[in-house]
Parts: sequence; C-alpha cells; structure tokens
Amino acid sequence: MTDPLTPVLSADWADERAWTLDAYTRRGGYAALETALAMTPADLIALVKNANLRGRGGAGFPTGMKWSFIPTDTDKPKYLVVNADESEPGTCKDIPLMMASPHTLVEGVIIAARAIGARQAFIYVRGEVLHVVRRLRAAVREAYEAGHLGERTGVDLVVHAGAGAYICGEETALLDSLEGRRGQPRLRPPFPAVEGLYACPTVINNVESIASVPAIVRGGVAWFQSMGTEKSPGFTLYSLSGHVARPGQYEAPLGVTLRELLDMGGGMRPGSELKFWTPGGSSTPLLTAEHLDVPLDYEGVGAAGSMLGTKALQVFDQTTSVVRCVLRWTEFYKHESCGKCTPCREGTWWLVQVLDRLNRGAGRSGDIELLQELCGNVLGRSFCALGDGATSPITSGIQHFREEFEAGLHTPSWELFPPVASTLFAAEGVGA
Repeated sequence: MTDPLTPVLSADWADERAWTLDAYTRRGGYAALETALAMTPADLIALVKNANLRGRGGAGFPTGMKWSFIPTDTDKPKYLVVNADESEPGTCKDIPLMMASPHTLVEGVIIAARAIGARQAFIYVRGEVLHVVRRLRAAVREAYEAGHLGERTGVDLVVHAGAGAYICGEETALLDSLEGRRGQPRLRPPFPAVEGLYACPTVINNVESIASVPAIVRGGVAWFQSMGTEKSPGFTLYSLSGHVARPGQYEAPLGVTLRELLDMGGGMRPGSELKFWTPGGSSTPLLTAEHLDVPLDYEGVGAAGSMLGTKALQVFDQTTSVVRCVLRWTEFYKHESCGKCTPCREGTWWLVQVLDRLNRGAGRSGDIELLQELCGNVLGRSFCALGDGATSPITSGIQHFREEFEAGLHTPSWELFPPVASTLFAAEGVGA
C-alpha cells in the first residue's frame, strides 16, 4: 500500500536533541513567527479560518472561528490558554509532541497570542508529567533568551503545572484551577471568549491545535488543505495502542482508516483478531471490526455512530472482556467526577455497582436495562461532558456485545476471558 504518513508535527522527532532551540532553528523553526509578525491579527485569524484547522482536542471546533469570537471592543486584557492536561484514557499524543518538539508549541503560542491580541499566555500541563513541565520550561527560557518571547513580540508565556485532576481537561474547570480554585466546570454563558480567565476574554486551545499553526503560516491554506478531507483538512496525530504489533504515534491526513494505520503498525499482535476499538479515547462509543474502513475524520466517525475525539485508537482483540473493560473505564470516571452535579456524581457510582455485579457473574435480572436507564439519566443532564463520556462505552458496549452483558447474569468475566490472555506485558512464562 502507499504510505499515507505525512510527518509535519513529528518530522523532527528523531533529530538529535530535537527539543533544543538550535535543532528546531536548523529545521526552519521560528520562520513562521517572523512571517506572522509582518501580518495583522485579522489576517492571521483569516489564514487559520480559511485553512479550516479544526480543534484537535476532541470536539473539532474550527480554531480560527474560536479566535474570532474574542471581542475587539474591550479594554480588558486578553488571554491565551493551552490545554495540555492530557488525561483521557488511551490519549497520548500531546505529551510526546511536547517532549520531542516543545518549540513547535511555543512558536504556535506566540503566533496565536498575537492573532487574538493577548500579551499573556499559559500552557496548563498535567502535574504528573513533571518531565514535560521541565522540558517546556527549558524551551520557554530559550525562547526568551532568543527574543522570541518578551518585549520584541509582546507575548509572555507561563508553563503551569496542574494538580492531576481529569476534570481540569474541561476548559472552564481548567480556568478555575489556573486561578487557584478547585477545578470545577463553570456555568455557561458567559463563555470564555467573553469572560474566561480572570473574567477576561480568553481562548482555550488544545496542544496539537496550537502546534499546527506555524506549519499553516509556512505552508499556506492550499498546502494544508491538500491533505485530509474536504471538511476535515490537514494532518493529525493518531495514537495507536493496545493489541497491535507496533503501537505508537502515527501522523497522517485526516480521513485515513484504521485498516491503513494497522497495516503501518504491523497489524494485530500474533494470534489476535480485532474485536472492538475506540476512535477517540474511552469516552467515545465503541466501534467493531465492521468499521475498519471508516474514514477517521469528524464526519466519517460521526456517521458510524461515534466521535473522533482525541484520535486515541485503543485496539482490543478477542481475548478482551467488554464488560471488564467498560467497568475499568467507568471506575475511572467515577473517581474523576468532580462531584459538582448529581447526575454524574451519583450516576457514575451506580453504574460501577451494576457493572461490577455483571463482571463478577452476579448480575440480576434487569441489570442491563438498569444500565441503559442510568445512562439515560446521566447523558445530557450532567454539568459538563464527563458524564456524557462515561455513558458512551456502556451503551455502545451493550449495543455491539449484549451477549457478554447477559453472560454476566451467571458467569464471571474472568472465566470467559482470562485476564492473562489479554495482558500486554505478562510476567515471564505467563500468559498467551
């Protein structure tokens, strides 16, 4: 097959000391910034809008349109916040990007901040990844020393380490955390573009979204739209993990299929057959082997009944119990619920109780219907999308693998699917 990989963001990841300013500059780094400095903010916004760069953090909202929401008739300061609180189970694209090429993000931050008229920008990083925090702060120091940040460009940048809460990936909870308060979602309206950080106009973008901006400034609209699909143009990072021969980050045009990515990743591990997979992390509805040729863009995955999300392709083979897998994800959402709203706080707790019974083979008559009813009481009724995401693998799991949930009325999952068979890293002499 023709190799559809399009390394742009990852083009320099294998370079010697790729994370340093010298290495980044040798590849043309910060040339896009010089071009942007000669452009007006309105022209920068128009460029990104015309390219139709869609947010790479999950929802796919057009980045340029989000920038254009910032009011121009205000005396309040404006802020740019980069959401680097990567926490979704299965999602692992932003951390390697920031580790291998932090200056790509820093350059994107400066360009984006100038486009919206912000003098202050923040990168909010998940606190557990201390190595990423250190690398970003080193890159920021280099950028200041080189004059890319500070007085010449009019942009200051702070790398802020969070305290390790999944809820802070929700943009308004992130803002509360950045202000020093407990991270909990805010009631909207007002929206962040009007009253965000410190009650001032704020743009919040994902790491990959901002890191894609320098390439668009360098290459132009036509070049960017030559990749991907009509409504989902450009390149993106797909995180391939699970029961595959070569898991990792695969940068390809939007619209590539899982079949193509699996071929590039060496296929399934020996003896494995694809059973189910997530297109965008654990909060997106499950897909099956029937969906191998679905275009992995926002429209294609949506038409298949799921969401592209963060493009976290978790691949599971025939040794995996759907019930056990869904239970583990739901336990995560129960633990990470901020507790602000009743549907999510109570609903995720009850979902775990019922799933645990089915996992132990102690399910009761009507438990499957009870799961569906509970999901219906959480979906669309929670304060933020955490509750909605918690229901997705449950309802889709029942849709595609109802017989496994029915088996939970009398048989433990570990008898039908011994955990050691699906383990990726078994102890020596143990496992399949």
